[in-house]
Amino acid sequence: MQQSRDFSLHGAVDLGARQAAAQRRQQAAARASGSGDQAGSANVIDVTDQTFNADVVDRSRSVPVILDLWAEWCGPCKQLSPVLEKLADEADGAFVLAKVDVDANPQLSAALQVQSIPMVVAVVGGQVVDGFMGALPEANVREWLGQIMQVAAQLGLPGPAAAAAGTGPDDAQQTGGAASGQAGPSGPGQPGPGAGPGARGPAGRPGPGMGPGGPGDPLADPAFGEAQQAMERGDLDGAAGAFEKVLASAPGHPVATMGLAQVDLIRRVNSYDQAKARRDADENPDDPDAQSRVADIDVAMGKIEAGFDRLLDTVRRTSGDERNQARLHLLRLFDVFPPRDPRVSKARATLSSLLF
Repeated sequence: MQQSRDFSLHGAVDLGARQAAAQRRQQAAARASGSGDQAGSANVIDVTDQTFNADVVDRSRSVPVILDLWAEWCGPCKQLSPVLEKLADEADGAFVLAKVDVDANPQLSAALQVQSIPMVVAVVGGQVVDGFMGALPEANVREWLGQIMQVAAQLGLPGPAAAAAGTGPDDAQQTGGAASGQAGPSGPGQPGPGAGPGARGPAGRPGPGMGPGGPGDPLADPAFGEAQQAMERGDLDGAAGAFEKVLASAPGHPVATMGLAQVDLIRRVNSYDQAKARRDADENPDDPDAQSRVADIDVAMGKIEAGFDRLLDTVRRTSGDERNQARLHLLRLFDVFPPRDPRVSKARATLSSLLF
């Protein structure tokens, strides 16, 4: 079966969904320009590909900006978004919640390397400093936000008043900075030692600068640009070659490892007759090959936990070589996601309990 170029790891998007996404993009742009029917809360804004630099990067130099990456079809997003909006209103300007519809803003989604949603990313001082995936309980989100605010204080962000006045961290240094009165250990906009979550990017990746090749940017290697261009034109072999080039010079590079695993998954799914694969899996519940094919399909179509559970059940039912084959394929699927993805962590724990 040939997969279309619209294939996405966060779910299939049909033409109707694309039309709806385009309409939402137009509505968000209208709200951002003030021509919409309602402006909404000043603490919660809609962000598009076109408004990202001004609404997120520039604004984050005064107050933290929390990105809520969501889509209309995503059930967990509808659980998490109200929690984030409530906390943003409670914070009353201490941070800004920027909502990004990933279907309506594919360029921004690609730049942020969105593998699954909901995904939440904190941007402080023009830097991605931390993030998480999945619909966490409110208490966990509050705790995470507390850590982000600590990073903001360490970086000496001037705060909401300065944001309204149009001043940035450099101005804040001259007037006493944030409540702490000090700039961060490495100067404004640069996470310093002991910054806690500031040392990590989304879902545990190193925190890159917002621009390509920025300080500490793990995507500065031009091969990543080659991989992105190859994916956009549907050249899976070219994308795989670019990721392999990175891994040859930097073995174990987390972003390249994840990218290559995603390309390999798409390749495998492209080769399957999906209807036949599901029939084979139903008829042969203990066949690791049959179960692995359907697990691939499930993960590729966004049914990530279902794919993981299918292989965990195969490990549970089988033994010897068959069990090991199912285990190895599950580990292969884990590489598609960031190591700290909560679904990967949960599945790893279950796998360990089954094996030991």
